[in-house]
Amino acid sequence: MQAQSTKSISDFYVIGINYRKTDAAIRGNFAVNTDQYSEILTKAGDFALDELFVLSTCNRTEIYGFAGCADQMIALLCTVTAGDISTFKNLAYIKNGQTAVEHVYSVAAGLDSQILGDYEIVGQLKNAVKHAREKGFIGSFLERVVNSALQASKGIKNQTQISGGTVSVSFAAIQYIKEFYPSILGKKILLLGTGKIGKNTCKNLIDYLDTHNITLINRTQEKADALAKELGLASAPLSDLKENIEAAEIILVATNSPKPTILKSHLENTGDKLIIDLSIPYNVEATAAELENVQLVNVDELSKLKDETLQKREAEVPRAKEIIAEHIEELMEWYALRKHVPFLKSLKTRLKSIHSCNLYLQAAHGYIPAETEDDRIQKVINGMALKMRQQNQYGCQYLEALNDYMEYSKAN
Repeated sequence: MQAQSTKSISDFYVIGINYRKTDAAIRGNFAVNTDQYSEILTKAGDFALDELFVLSTCNRTEIYGFAGCADQMIALLCTVTAGDISTFKNLAYIKNGQTAVEHVYSVAAGLDSQILGDYEIVGQLKNAVKHAREKGFIGSFLERVVNSALQASKGIKNQTQISGGTVSVSFAAIQYIKEFYPSILGKKILLLGTGKIGKNTCKNLIDYLDTHNITLINRTQEKADALAKELGLASAPLSDLKENIEAAEIILVATNSPKPTILKSHLENTGDKLIIDLSIPYNVEATAAELENVQLVNVDELSKLKDETLQKREAEVPRAKEIIAEHIEELMEWYALRKHVPFLKSLKTRLKSIHSCNLYLQAAHGYIPAETEDDRIQKVINGMALKMRQQNQYGCQYLEALNDYMEYSKAN
């Protein structure tokens, strides 16, 4: 599939659900893993969609793209995930046009994150777009919007303190562990899942808890082995999961499995456990919380942690929004110019035909221009593009361009 290059902003939509109106259990029904993402792109044509990408994280599932109406995107998402259309529409937000564009910037800047200023979203956004680009679903508009939003995000990070301190979902897990266990000396930690969030969590465990008593398990064992070697940790195959669960006092789960990986039966009669489930959908069986020896925490509970760092970040939001507005203004100028591309191409073709016309050749007999035909025509096109962008100029543009063309010819 190859995305079309010219789109109208009025057809740009964002449809999604996030932590504001749904809990992690409901979001889990609409979560999209890598295989489901590929399936969405494969089936997109059946819903008359050809330019889109999907962002699915622990606190949101969204589709960004072009459509005749939002229902096309909603139906596509619900065809592939476990969620149903009725539930989605009842809890979803639908944004269109420039409002949808503004949402991209807000997400990229961490302003719409469950924990304000959480920059883990940047890597997730880049990966989401990369996946769609490889399948030919990223056209010039989406490419420009995302790149501009990422530039704004970088500017916000460099020019404000909205990322000051260390607050993210993975770091919130570390804070919770410190509160639950004032001392983790001798505590064995099991980390299940070594993707982006799992890796960040693992590094935070080492940096902030000063421990290497960590065992890594991943569905693809090579990834766990590689990270363990890099950080000086232990790793184990997935087949040894039950034994490692029994041995660990602290368990963190950050996988993208569609079904629970850690079951209640794994935890019965295994001693006290603190389990932090960073996965969406949940990867720890919900009934495990019924066990007296288990303290089970999920991402929504972690996000409620508040401290001075978050208060300082909130004070930086107005400046962040100013930076976003500046980048959006530049984007809209680019978009306004692109709307005139068909006219400018048509004009260029027309000028070429005029140049070869006998009447024109006779009129130009007395002055043979020093410039080439293409140079002269391109000057006219550039001049018209500038007027259309700066002056929002319309009217009889063919006649004005022809006049400019003749004036260039006489001047040379």
